[in-house]
Amino acid sequence: MYTPINQWAEDDRPREKLLLKGKNALSDSELLAILIGSGSRNESAVQLCQRILKSVDSNLTQLGKLSLSQLVQFKGIGEAKAISIMAALELGRRRRLEETTSLTQVTSSRIVFDLMQPLIGELPHEEFWVLYLNNSNKVIHKAQISKGGITGTVVDTRIIFKTAFEYYATSLILCHNHPSGKLMPSEADKQITKKIRVAGDAVEVKVLDHIIITEKGYYSFQDEGIF
Repeated sequence: MYTPINQWAEDDRPREKLLLKGKNALSDSELLAILIGSGSRNESAVQLCQRILKSVDSNLTQLGKLSLSQLVQFKGIGEAKAISIMAALELGRRRRLEETTSLTQVTSSRIVFDLMQPLIGELPHEEFWVLYLNNSNKVIHKAQISKGGITGTVVDTRIIFKTAFEYYATSLILCHNHPSGKLMPSEADKQITKKIRVAGDAVEVKVLDHIIITEKGYYSFQDEGIF
């Protein structure tokens, strides 16, 4: 017997379940049901999505290949719902593509320079950035931690490691620029590096290097043996 979703137990309804248990607790059909919003007179949104998924052997890649005309063949799926499904799956496809093409593997300080110089190498002020890496030394995220004046910037260690935990990073590389063009680290550069390394050791997130970047060159703490 068909029971409308709004009569289900609260923690069984897709939207409520996501709020209570998180997105990972939902099945593919439940996530799709949130997208389409409602089913038909004789079928809930979840049941409708289960039927759609069954038609492609529960393969989301195959589902993403269905055309608008194919999707609207399912009773309960009109043009608007079909477009929502197609848009969501296209976003997923683009996300996967972005992840596979943008994860730079760091095997040398030069790679970090090539990655960061276009961002901070020619700025008239200092910026402090962190590259967050996974177990394969691939960059999974990069973030500006602070932005300062011509001669310096303030760095909050708590922000650095909060972000590391959010992205499940296992190591990180510190980067900042010297607008003056001078590559040698200041005493303040050395002190903040030591402070962040000690904090990283305490939470098992290894600091691999600190790289100073200018318009035309770079200085690696690791290459120079300071680490």
